[in-house]
Amino acid sequence: MRTTLTLDDDVAAVLNRLRRMRKVSLKQLVNDALRAGLQQLSGPKRQKKLYRTPTVSAGRCLVGSLDDVADVLAVAEGEDHS
Repeated sequence: MRTTLTLDDDVAAVLNRLRRMRKVSLKQLVNDALRAGLQQLSGPKRQKKLYRTPTVSAGRCLVGSLDDVADVLAVAEGEDHS
């Protein structure tokens, strides 16, 4: 089948580089790339592995309430306001 294809510049650059490396025609390289891509697209979707953030214990709260910013800053800066 004959068709006209307009390639983006980045795709054309990769195709030209691969064509020179593999020493194959552009036609052969495009057909191979399309076969591989179409096979991947038509296959089953891979399940993304869910990432879980590891948890750690930060210990007990050193101030009575985190709502009192002045108290939290005093404890953090080492001021003794007891």
